[in-house]
Amino acid sequence: MLKEIEIIKMPRIGLIKITEELTIEQLNKIPAGFNNNIAWNLAHMIAAQQGVFYKRAGLDTVVPDDFFITYKPETKPENFIDSAQLETIKGLFLSTIDQLEADIKNNLFINYTPWKTRYGVELNNVTDALKFLPFHDGLHVGYIWALRRAVSPLTP
Repeated sequence: MLKEIEIIKMPRIGLIKITEELTIEQLNKIPAGFNNNIAWNLAHMIAAQQGVFYKRAGLDTVVPDDFFITYKPETKPENFIDSAQLETIKGLFLSTIDQLEADIKNNLFINYTPWKTRYGVELNNVTDALKFLPFHDGLHVGYIWALRRAVSPLTP
């Protein structure tokens, strides 16, 4: 496993454990002071990764288009995510990272279009994108931990 992929994957495994500690209602709850929920953040992390890598390289995403459109940047929770949808998200949470590693090893991203993120970071190629993704995921890990405390105050 590429070290960069491990750095992305290990926190995601930890986040899946959080989903097992909370109810589906807690995962969907938008507490006061927040504009999204844990379930949306998990799905958004998948969609953002798809955009940063596949869309920027002119490729189709490995998730369905409706999933990407629903959870891409600049979206917010629109519907309750039920248990079946959550299981799909949990599966994609890791499988998309495994697929990303395989696609990197197979040089799938040769036509990567350089761009500047909303954070002012210029990503010129897939190597830059691979360095950027843990930052983006880390932001959402922080949001999820804060949301977790807000929806389940007794959880350590």
